[in-house]
Amino acid sequence: MDRSSLLAGRTALVTGASRGIGRAVAEALADKGARVWALARSGDALAELACASGVEPVVVDLRDETSTWLALDEMKDAIGAPPDIVVNAAGVFGLNPCHEETVKSFDDHFAVNLRGAFLVTRALLPEMLERGAGTIVNVGSVAGRKAFPENGAYSASKFGLRGFHEVLTEEVRGTGVRASLVEPAATDTSLWDSLDPDSDPGLPNRSAMLNASDVAEAVLFVATRPEGVSVTSLQVECS
Repeated sequence: MDRSSLLAGRTALVTGASRGIGRAVAEALADKGARVWALARSGDALAELACASGVEPVVVDLRDETSTWLALDEMKDAIGAPPDIVVNAAGVFGLNPCHEETVKSFDDHFAVNLRGAFLVTRALLPEMLERGAGTIVNVGSVAGRKAFPENGAYSASKFGLRGFHEVLTEEVRGTGVRASLVEPAATDTSLWDSLDPDSDPGLPNRSAMLNASDVAEAVLFVATRPEGVSVTSLQVECS
């Protein structure tokens, strides 16, 4: 099969699509022929992505439940069904020791990394179950299964996402809907810019990190398995 038409006729939603892993996933899915709805807060970045890759931009803050639900309803109306592939890639990331972490930062991590994934899944899953088909990919992190200093808020949200995913996996088993958790190691995205990891001996160098395109390939892999085959979790690391 021509890989450029691997997802021809398929529809997809990618959250956090304005940058980093989410953008790389949206580009990869569109490159393989899918019609992609790209959701993020940054209208300018989404407009640029739409021009470059032909995605459908959806400017929404996942922390706003009402706006998110309305945007997803509009997307379903445009498709006539829920999307075939849903990738929950939106995320926030910061480093602080537990005794210095702020309540606002802690809440933001949960609002985007965990609650956002739940909100999108909750809005789309009922009709996916009714249809008996679809794939939900949650983008987790190595920090969702391993403890690192100063990752209290981030790890808590990603451990929570892992727990949510594992329950979801059990609930969709045998329904035709598939759920996958992709857990990448440190990935070189703009989320690291303010932290300057190359100057901190306690953090990995950017040259040793995964590229966002590496993670996108992993997402593409789990989303394109043959019918009846489910990759429930995939850990992605640098070799």
